[in-house]
Amino acid sequence: MNRRHVFAATGTLLAAPALIGAAQAQTAPAATPAQAPGFYRFRVGSFVATTVWDGFAPRQNPGTGWIVNADQAAVEGALRDAMLSTTRLDNPFIVTFLETPAGLTMFDSGTGGQLAPTAGRMRENLAAAGIDPARVTRILVSHFHGDHITGLTTAENAAVFPNAQVFVPEAEWAFWTDAANTSRVPEFQRATFANVTRRFGPYQGKVERFAAGAEILPGVRAVAAYGHTPGHTVFHVADGADQLFVTADTASRPEIFLRNPGWTSIFDIDGPTATASRIAIFNRIAGERARMTAYHFPFPANGFVQRMGDGFRFVPADWTNAL
Repeated sequence: MNRRHVFAATGTLLAAPALIGAAQAQTAPAATPAQAPGFYRFRVGSFVATTVWDGFAPRQNPGTGWIVNADQAAVEGALRDAMLSTTRLDNPFIVTFLETPAGLTMFDSGTGGQLAPTAGRMRENLAAAGIDPARVTRILVSHFHGDHITGLTTAENAAVFPNAQVFVPEAEWAFWTDAANTSRVPEFQRATFANVTRRFGPYQGKVERFAAGAEILPGVRAVAAYGHTPGHTVFHVADGADQLFVTADTASRPEIFLRNPGWTSIFDIDGPTATASRIAIFNRIAGERARMTAYHFPFPANGFVQRMGDGFRFVPADWTNAL
């Protein structure tokens, strides 16, 4: 090989990295999209239920500042036993819908994309599930914490579900619409009073209060589960031999609050009452081998409960039962 050939070859080798870089730029894959759990649909007798994912909020260092009656070592031990991180725990937001002959009912409203950058995915997942917000005829609200009612309205405070009648627990309404109760809740929850006024305002004339035990529509009955808030309510759905408990915040993450039902969250306004409600509701669900959904369980947030030692174990529903 003469010198001319050597220089030509060398030039090709020197140019190769640029050529390779250009080729890689043309074929580089797009950025990996975020995880996108969407919806899960199943039957309750002749009714059709759908859980819809609205995203999550991360909780940093969940061993501290979350459980008020257990020390950090115990909480972190429970997290490790459940194969969960002790430095971050994601808190999901899952909204349940129910189709019956009476129309489309929604349980709580999600975050409306106004509370956390990792939340607010419900609208896109409703579209994926084929659910039009205009078809919602009833919204049954379990309690008035922001992650359960903020999705009632847009950031501009327009009604998101314009054709819906809103049903609220009588005890919950009485508490949060009375400013005299402000001093009875922790400071970080006091903004709830103003948020209640704001979110229910666009539904003026369409808000109906119900008592504990009331049948709100055929096959759906309110069950008092007070403590988390003064009027926190579970909804019992039944059609034929099938039943479903929509448990809202009776328990947050099951790895913590089902395994340790006596633990109290900073979000529980009345810890002892919340504990009593939690044990009673999940004893009933376990005893009746009923299906349940929960607002803060891992998606798709529905399944069954078994008694386990001094607590309970959550058994996720089999995906082969999905519609």
